[in-house]
Amino acid sequence: MHPEVLADRPGDCPICGMALEAMDIGIEAEPNQELVDMTRRFWIGLVLTLPIFLLEMGSHIAPGFIDGLIDPKWSIWLQLVLATPVVLWAGAPFFVRGWRSLRTMNLNMFTLIAIGTGAAYGYSLLAVFAPAIFPADLRLSDGRVPVYFEAAAVITVLVLLGQVLELRARERTSDAVRGLLDLAPKTARLVNGDGAEREVPLEDVAAGDRLRVVPGEKVPVDGIVVDGVSNIDESMVTGEPLPVEKRAGDTVTAGTLNQSGSFMIEARHVGSETLLAQIVEMVSAAQRSRAPIQRLADSVARIFVPVVLVIAVLAFAIWLLFGPAPSFDYGLIAAVSVLIIACPCALGLATPMSIMVGTGRGAQTGVLIRDAEALETLEKVDTLVVDKTGTLTEGKPAVRAVETVPGVTEDEVLTLAASLERYSEHPLASAIVSEAENRSLGFMEVNGFDSVAGQGVKGVVSDQPIAFGNLALMGSLGVDCQSLAERTEALQSTGATVMFLSSGETLQGIVAVADHVKQTTPAAIKALQAEGLEIIMATGDNAQAAQRVAQELGLDGIRAEVMPQDKADVVRALQAEGKVVAMAGDGINDAPALALANVGIAMGTGTDVAMESAGVTLVKGDLTGIVRARQLSRMTMRNIRQNLFFAFFYNAIGVPVAAGILFPITGMLLSPMIAAAAMSLSSVSVIGNALRLRRIAFG
Repeated sequence: MHPEVLADRPGDCPICGMALEAMDIGIEAEPNQELVDMTRRFWIGLVLTLPIFLLEMGSHIAPGFIDGLIDPKWSIWLQLVLATPVVLWAGAPFFVRGWRSLRTMNLNMFTLIAIGTGAAYGYSLLAVFAPAIFPADLRLSDGRVPVYFEAAAVITVLVLLGQVLELRARERTSDAVRGLLDLAPKTARLVNGDGAEREVPLEDVAAGDRLRVVPGEKVPVDGIVVDGVSNIDESMVTGEPLPVEKRAGDTVTAGTLNQSGSFMIEARHVGSETLLAQIVEMVSAAQRSRAPIQRLADSVARIFVPVVLVIAVLAFAIWLLFGPAPSFDYGLIAAVSVLIIACPCALGLATPMSIMVGTGRGAQTGVLIRDAEALETLEKVDTLVVDKTGTLTEGKPAVRAVETVPGVTEDEVLTLAASLERYSEHPLASAIVSEAENRSLGFMEVNGFDSVAGQGVKGVVSDQPIAFGNLALMGSLGVDCQSLAERTEALQSTGATVMFLSSGETLQGIVAVADHVKQTTPAAIKALQAEGLEIIMATGDNAQAAQRVAQELGLDGIRAEVMPQDKADVVRALQAEGKVVAMAGDGINDAPALALANVGIAMGTGTDVAMESAGVTLVKGDLTGIVRARQLSRMTMRNIRQNLFFAFFYNAIGVPVAAGILFPITGMLLSPMIAAAAMSLSSVSVIGNALRLRRIAFG
């Protein structure tokens, strides 16, 4: 409930009194010491409370039976002996936390529990040891004063039961994270330099080691396939059900399942650097974060306990002044019932429980939520800005055509272009280099390499200044591209990206690179638009190629020839129109726009997940993940609102009933024991509702 509270050892939160949760979740579920302690106190308290209940309530259930077995005066003493360890030992944690809350003025549910049970027990002690101080109208015919040991004991046991059920349910909120941790195998098959294999503990694997993965085994670390072909089930990380074929050069992720062939990988990321470890850390951090909607619960909780204390005092005073005899007893019952039934535990649990379960469920389907605020804001998004390459398209472009000016060959153009691009990190660069390698072309030495953001690359090859990039780069260098203008336009009309190669101020040729739209993109676009989202593509590509993709997908708008640093301006302009904007990009080049957007969505592929720049990361980099993320956000926020409604409605009804508002009509007053049971059940019902999120079926 209060993520700002940190401690270096187990203990209680000084604000709400609840036990602190471990920040790191281990693979093996370690015993929850608070649960063990509360369970022991509950069972011992229950064994001692049952005879108290029979002694006090037996005469009402079977008149004359209990009185015939034991004298009423001895019954009171026996109740005192049995109730004292229940209240003072079994219920000791409540008094410790209640006293701390009063001392620090952080009034919470334990304040009310301690005052309620303490009042019932203290009143009963006085009735036993000093009955003479009570007025005659409070005494029975034999001089005894009615005691409430059974109420104090039963309330304590019922609150303990609620704590046990709550702690058990809270443990289940970590199941998703623990399930992710359990994906990683404990050992790996290390291949030595001579080809021999031996099984080693996973912690002994280092980056650069070669590992064998056989059918049916899980991939031990993040790496790259160096030999063999297989189909990998990545559903546990990406949420995608279909297996993915992996060949030499493809990346594999720790925890994914090898279905068919045997292959060898070279370890790239091990230990805490693997994608799986980063996912676990990200989910754990998100579960500890606070959603903006929780401020409502916090604001109410700050004034709730003092208001309940005032209501309890007023209820006691009104019964004492205007109630029927014995008015003091009625007043005490009403005051204790108000204190117990109004405990705001359900109110405090409403938001964090839903956040914990929702973010854990999202991680199981490849939707990683960085913090609760992103999860809440995602539901309100009405405009989605998307990058083209790697987001709408496969992100694996290939060379489609090479055109040259007279006197220059295709191989010469490709050789120069690839020599420059092999130093570049642009997504299109790998396509140029791969094509040159496929044609068995060599690379030339480049001096003075320079990458011009959003335009291309430059360098000196064989003492000649060479440039490769878009028209803007050519224009800045004074290169005339008219000789290939007609062919350029024809290639761009097919959706290809055309890049120009110049030597000095002379055009040498053009290279057309095309990137296919992902198969999942059209359906995802339609699903998002059906939810009312306006989808705008922002790309550095030329307007003609961008327009073709936009028409193919039915996008609502495009911003073409946009520099990476200018995408933030696109987001800013949309926000100035009053729109709630989500930005989806690769998480690296688009970092400024991702950070500026109301929600940044990093479209991750494999281990290239840029988690630091976005509020949401999609392990499988396609728009289907955004559909899932929106659904997760919507369902989690609905669950939180349901929980808050339950908590508010419960207290709005429970407090007046406990105060005795129905007594003039029904002649009955709510028992403090019933109030305690209702209070515990309200907390459990909130947690149970939150746990329903584990069964979200994404459409």
